Amino acid sequence: MFIQTISFSTAPSDQSSNAIPVVSTVTSPTEASPPIDAGSSIRKPISLWPGMYHSPVTNALWEARKSYFERMSSVRSDAPSKSELMTRTPSQSRTSILYKFSSDYILREQYRNPWNEIRMGKLLEDLDALAGTISLKHCSNDDSTTRPLLLVTASVDKMVLKKTISVDTDLKIVGAVTWVGRSSLEIQLEVTEAKQETCDHSDPVALVANFTFVARDSATGKSAPVNQISPETDVERLLWEEAEERNKVRKMKKGKQKATEGEMDRVNELLSEGRIFCDMPALADRDSILIRDTCLQNSLMCQPQQRNIHGRIFGGFLMRRAFELAFATAYAFAGSAPSFLEVDHVDFLKPVDVGNFLRLKSCVLYTELENPSQPLINVEVVAHVTRPELRSSEVSNKFYFTFSVRSEAMMNGLKIRNVVPATEEEARRVIERKDAESL
Repeated sequence: MFIQTISFSTAPSDQSSNAIPVVSTVTSPTEASPPIDAGSSIRKPISLWPGMYHSPVTNALWEARKSYFERMSSVRSDAPSKSELMTRTPSQSRTSILYKFSSDYILREQYRNPWNEIRMGKLLEDLDALAGTISLKHCSNDDSTTRPLLLVTASVDKMVLKKTISVDTDLKIVGAVTWVGRSSLEIQLEVTEAKQETCDHSDPVALVANFTFVARDSATGKSAPVNQISPETDVERLLWEEAEERNKVRKMKKGKQKATEGEMDRVNELLSEGRIFCDMPALADRDSILIRDTCLQNSLMCQPQQRNIHGRIFGGFLMRRAFELAFATAYAFAGSAPSFLEVDHVDFLKPVDVGNFLRLKSCVLYTELENPSQPLINVEVVAHVTRPELRSSEVSNKFYFTFSVRSEAMMNGLKIRNVVPATEEEARRVIERKDAESL
């Protein structure tokens, strides 16, 4: 595979962004090609092996981090931590990815879903990989005597799909660090459809995503300070202010107090219909269904090929698997192919390691039926790291997605059912998500 990559440098660049073109992993079957060297992958540095098992984009991004990997492998385990922080601008971390779908039909085929739209799960995987590369660029320095930071995805804020993304048109993702705290940083990614070789800000924006990463000391695992940021333009200052507001909201959510008497009234109101299902099922509303009757789940063993550069399971892989289960859940519930609208929120609570037994459990948490032409289906996916030999199970991730159904299905008389909780715990989860959406 031939992939052009930028050199992984933190030096200021005259270009507005560092572009990483991505091409397919195989040659056209109609073109003459040299014999495949079965040992070519072995000659890659071990640090780059994980990327070989992910998408072409993730592979290209991890190739772009080669200089960082080389420095990281040369640092002694007892090397001191970074003591001097730098101040960087958003332009120094700005990076872009170009998908040449219009000319590379094999790449297009890798990302195409049954409706000739982009596979959203694979796009989420690529977004996480790009955000990781950008955070690494911002936090890196040129001192090879200090140990590097461990950067991990902490959360993903609301990610709204503004327009359907076709695989017949070139796609571009541009991202940069927009906000920095003491040990955390936020990266904003913008997905646009490119009509020409390069696209500008006038191109239609299809999706905007905000990823939060946190820095850990690679030796102690404790939080570590990161380089600060200095916005230069009015747009960069506005993005910083918006990110600062989101950070305040996150802190407010963490500091939320226990349920009040008014919240208990809301719980009881939600449970009123569910109790009829439990106690008098023959009299229950036929246009409603219990949350527990919408559930799906799958299980998997986490394999070495799914790891990231730090040896743990790649967050983008988890997002893709969660999205695909959420899509199937909405499909089975609605009885018609759903259309993706947004990622409401993703929490990375605990790391997932190679060899872990991972269980993904999903359900339709609630529906919103106020707009008959576009009913909303809110799906929750919870990932559990299960250890049968220890008889333990811990929640590692929570994912929340919103779907609707395609307009032609609604015009043909499809009706979406109301979803109701049957237990107090389910009712609290519904209230928590609705309150989070209103903030």
